[in-house]
Amino acid sequence: MITSKQRSYLRSLAHDLDPIVYIGKSGVTENVIKEIDTCLENRELVKVKLQEGCELKPKDVANDLLPQLGAEFVQAIGRKFTLYRQARDVEKRQIVLPR
Repeated sequence: MITSKQRSYLRSLAHDLDPIVYIGKSGVTENVIKEIDTCLENRELVKVKLQEGCELKPKDVANDLLPQLGAEFVQAIGRKFTLYRQARDVEKRQIVLPR
C-alpha cells in the first residue's frame, strides 16, 4: 500500500507520460492484461486510456485490474488511469518512492 505522499509523487511522474495501453470496445481482454503486466514490469508506472468506443469507466476498470496485476492505483482523469507496481527484478527498478 502506498502513502498519499508517494501517490502524489507518482502523479507528478505520470503527468508527462503518454498512454501506453489502449482499451477498446472489446473491453479488458487477456491480451490487455498481459500487456499492462509487461509494461508494469518494464516501466513500473503505466498510463492506460479507454477509447471512445469503450463503455467502461476508468476507475471501475482500474479497480478490477488491481488484484490481477498486484498493482497500486495512482489516479484517474477523464478516460485515462495510471497504475504503479514496483518491478520484481531489482535491476529493472527505476522509481524510488519517497518515505
